Amino acid sequence: MADVQRSILPIPDQEYTGTVTYDATDPDTHYPPIERLLPPAGAPNVLVVLIDDTGFGASSAFGGPVQTPNFERVAARGLKYTRFHTTALCSPTRAALLAGRNHHTVGMGGITEIATSAPGYNSLRPNNCAPLPETLKLNGYSTAQFGKCHEVPVWEASAVGPFDHWPHPGGGFEYFYGFIGGETNQWYPAIYENTSPVEPWGTPEQGYHFMADMTDKAIDWTRQQKSLAPDKPFFTYFAPGATHAPHHVPTEWADKYKGKFDQGWDAVREETFARQKELGVIPENAVLTERSAGIPAWNEMSDAIKPALARQMEVYAGFLAYADHHVGRLLDALEELEVLDDTLVYVIIGDNGASAEGSMHGTTNEGFTINHMNEIEDEAYVAAHIDDLGTPSSYNHYAIGWAHAMDTPYQWTKQVASHWGGTRNGTIVSWPNGGVEQGGIRNQFSHVIDVAPTVLEAAGIPEPSTVHGVTQRPYEGTPMNYTFGDADAPEQHETQYFEMLGNRAIFHKGWTAVAKHKDPWLASSHGLDEDVWELYNVEEDWTQSRDLAAEEPERLAHLQRLFLIQAARFNVLPMDIRSAERFNADLVGRPQLVLGTSQKFYPGMRRLSENSAINIKNKSWTVTASADVPEDGANGVVIAQGGAYGGWSFYTVDGKLAFAYNLLGIRTDIVRSDAAVPAGAQELRAHFAYDGGGLGKGGTVTLYAGEEKIGEGRVERTLPYQFTFDETVDVGRDLASPVSGDYAATGNEFSGTLSWVRIDLGDDDHSHLIDDEHKLAVAMLKQ
Repeated sequence: MADVQRSILPIPDQEYTGTVTYDATDPDTHYPPIERLLPPAGAPNVLVVLIDDTGFGASSAFGGPVQTPNFERVAARGLKYTRFHTTALCSPTRAALLAGRNHHTVGMGGITEIATSAPGYNSLRPNNCAPLPETLKLNGYSTAQFGKCHEVPVWEASAVGPFDHWPHPGGGFEYFYGFIGGETNQWYPAIYENTSPVEPWGTPEQGYHFMADMTDKAIDWTRQQKSLAPDKPFFTYFAPGATHAPHHVPTEWADKYKGKFDQGWDAVREETFARQKELGVIPENAVLTERSAGIPAWNEMSDAIKPALARQMEVYAGFLAYADHHVGRLLDALEELEVLDDTLVYVIIGDNGASAEGSMHGTTNEGFTINHMNEIEDEAYVAAHIDDLGTPSSYNHYAIGWAHAMDTPYQWTKQVASHWGGTRNGTIVSWPNGGVEQGGIRNQFSHVIDVAPTVLEAAGIPEPSTVHGVTQRPYEGTPMNYTFGDADAPEQHETQYFEMLGNRAIFHKGWTAVAKHKDPWLASSHGLDEDVWELYNVEEDWTQSRDLAAEEPERLAHLQRLFLIQAARFNVLPMDIRSAERFNADLVGRPQLVLGTSQKFYPGMRRLSENSAINIKNKSWTVTASADVPEDGANGVVIAQGGAYGGWSFYTVDGKLAFAYNLLGIRTDIVRSDAAVPAGAQELRAHFAYDGGGLGKGGTVTLYAGEEKIGEGRVERTLPYQFTFDETVDVGRDLASPVSGDYAATGNEFSGTLSWVRIDLGDDDHSHLIDDEHKLAVAMLKQ
């Protein structure tokens, strides 16, 4: 297909215009042979590895304290990019990477959970911005994604779709194996294969971990692809949940770092800074920036909690090292297939800076923060649960001080798009047979939107002018190929805006003007016009350590105006710093999947997210099941929501009816029936009468078989905001971690027959009391 045009996709079929004979045996009968669709000759395989929530100063490849030999292995075969940038947040970075356009251009000005109807913030990639995988697939590539997505609009993230914005099929991937949301439990993940939920092959006790599982799937897919279509290149997007919270990792990996962080985060910053200079990933004249405002010094932390703080970092380091190990397994598979030298590899170490969403002293369970129950998790509680960190008994996140240390040498962290700590991520590129220098360093400015045009240029594929009949908006990134063989090539990506939650900046020809609007752990407290702008000469001041705003007001004014021009051009305006309003779907024009006061579920429905289920929190409600109870008595779960870190379950055990309410794994209140449930067809019911008087209060649970009351008891306290991040509503079983200790994680299916299960809300609705400002903090933990 050497002469085929590739700017109109799909490539139009060519009609045969030669002679048509009557008899196929006629000597004049001739048709050209069918040609398979393949990319241009020499097009490489492509592997893009995107690590989650990892700052510039974490990986040993860029001077960090965490040993990542496989990242360094890629660097030895390629180039380290020291000035590669992301958007400061998860969903926006991922959307920009795959689209080759700025995040607001493709509707991802924030995470999907806070979408509005404004074009830059609606979480809907427009059809004039076809993603890179679609372009590659229509040019003959095999395409697959493994791991994290977090690009699906929340009202489309259910079993009924639509699937236009899922990785498969709408995102251009022929195969997807991973999770849809911003994070998942690595021990009990919520996995989709293409668009169908699937269950892990085992439990943590049996050796299951999602990082290993997704790597196995990626290796299997690659081997099959090369076995069946060896002349067809692949595009693989490998996006682990690591190192986003929860920091779940086998204990032996965390133990490798025992004692390595006892000196605290301030000393770790200084040690990392020195190594970065030795490696040459920052210049000799770089300055270590001061600790960002609001972040405590290590010496300010109490001695009682320091061992737990150090363990938090040991667990995080083990998690990153574990991710590096599995990236190495995938690289090994490519080497065994003898295709690694022909593969363009990107290793992007972080979709944003390190996460400062774990509180000042870290957390054993993010549910405490979600549900405004931080008073339970005081320093004594954190210290007492040190051994749970990283295990299936935790849902942990490290302290803010560690996040800042992992962003060494820069100011600030994830969410802060104004400063490099939020947006600068060490990136490695290799392609031995494609002219990429081996073992070098590149300092040219680059951005995540540069990946897509780089891949197309490497493959010899033009940007499409139309895709599926829609005229395309041009890529907004700059190909990085010009740097592959020339360390001194003049910088081509000369201008780039940044904006996230009001934190904003503009880079232009060696200067940055920046305005931080809010801290990552606080809501917006003032208007945009009150923000203070800073000015940095980034050619002379690598780390943004010396503010020149007062010295060069004219230059600052010029850059501020340039930011506004870029903001208007790329759908950044109107900037949206609201919190409460963005959680009212009616106010912001975002659809809602579930409305009304009643929802009916049917057998087989499972893995329904909280966005897919009626909200029962802070109100009275009833769950009713139409069931046929076997003669020998019923056992198993009728319906459950959540898991071992928070949730509720309606089930039978030893023939009796039970209702369990799990409060963040701290305590589980269980109400049991006095007598066994009679055999035969009947309705099983539990009514929860909410106490009222505020959020998160308790209630009385009454159990019924038909009209007969068979049990009653108390739930002393409930969760006001959210059960878990990724555990789900399941009918006829409790998938993933179990809500109640009355049954195990597996083998808990209801032994009778269910016709349906229905939840009806009562009239004691206190949802109007929910603090919408707090909802923003909850959502921001999800990305």
